[in-house]
Amino acid sequence: MRLLRTPEDRFADLPDFAFEPRYTDLADPHGGLIRVGYVEAGPADGPPVLLLHGEPSWSFLYRQVLPVLADAGLRAIAPDLVGFGRSDKPGDIADHSYARHVEWMRRFAFDVLELRDVTLVGQDWGGLIGLRLVAEHASRFRGVVAANTGLPTGDVDMPPVWHKFREAVESAQVFDVGRFVQAGCRTTLPDEVKDAYDAPFPNEMYKAGPRAMPGLVPIRPDDPASAANRAAWATLTELDLPFLCAFSDSDPITGGMAPILRRAMKGAAGLDHPTIAGAGHFLQEDAGEALGEHIARFARG
Repeated sequence: MRLLRTPEDRFADLPDFAFEPRYTDLADPHGGLIRVGYVEAGPADGPPVLLLHGEPSWSFLYRQVLPVLADAGLRAIAPDLVGFGRSDKPGDIADHSYARHVEWMRRFAFDVLELRDVTLVGQDWGGLIGLRLVAEHASRFRGVVAANTGLPTGDVDMPPVWHKFREAVESAQVFDVGRFVQAGCRTTLPDEVKDAYDAPFPNEMYKAGPRAMPGLVPIRPDDPASAANRAAWATLTELDLPFLCAFSDSDPITGGMAPILRRAMKGAAGLDHPTIAGAGHFLQEDAGEALGEHIARFARG
């Protein structure tokens, strides 16, 4: 596996993101050692909250959420998925698979950080990966916050807007990451924020991860990840693990999943599931502090 590493100077002077970068190496049978970047906030002995981002963002997305969780006494941990942020970037689209991304985050959270009693927060691909981790390692978790995400199996088609997004990614000669994040927000992002989303990718060679992810979403019943996701659904719906749905009110991509998850997950029964107003797909950008407060109350409760 050919790995690329973003130069550190690309991450200089990021707005409102003064968190100390941390790194760890994952042993991978296909690529030797893969470096994963992450940031933390809050006390090291606080209850851990694992914040997983999605496509095509990175841990910068959680910069408004991290301080809220830290102030609540929680240990907030936001890694960059392999291929994103400060993490190493496999240089070929074929290097990415759903199973590999689940395994990379499993090794990061459990083999390296040895996390237990974790509250998962998953948005977009952060949920697709994180919900698999919960289903396959339920004893490691104390709760789940699903925020604009789902767990597709390919048995139900994705919404038309998602197919347009996939087509746009596949056809773009230049994948403008900042512009795609802006398209998923209700608020107008300053240029320096859009630049921060572009920072991990000096040129198109570094973007195999963002380009690969839409094609890894199961959209057919016989997709390589469909069976594992069906098994995860079967496990998740029977878990008593508290399961909070914290969706925004304006996400055309995943909005329809909120009522499905609330009905299907045993751990969702009896909880007060918030709908975060005025926020799009990237609700961390549009309403990060509000999302952080909901996460904090849930994780502390």
